[in-house]
Amino acid sequence: MDTDTPHPFVGMWVTADGHIRQELLPDGRYDEARGGRRSAYTGRYTVTGNHIDYVDDTGFTATGDVRDGVLYHEHLVLYREGDTPEAARHA
Repeated sequence: MDTDTPHPFVGMWVTADGHIRQELLPDGRYDEARGGRRSAYTGRYTVTGNHIDYVDDTGFTATGDVRDGVLYHEHLVLYREGDTPEAARHA
């Protein structure tokens, strides 16, 4: 992959209810919104295979794994924006 091509995980990830929105930016930073609170969490991330390590700007750490196009981030399940399961959107 050339350095001008963003990693496949870059982009917006959202919970099925849309309450949490996590954007993985191409520069290795992330910005997470919760409900109406924009930039509730910000920090940096690194990807190794399908595993993501997060370090919040406050020093808090977390992890995530992408399996079958779904991001499992600690206790959260996030989907690519636009790929939220139909049944979950109407729950």
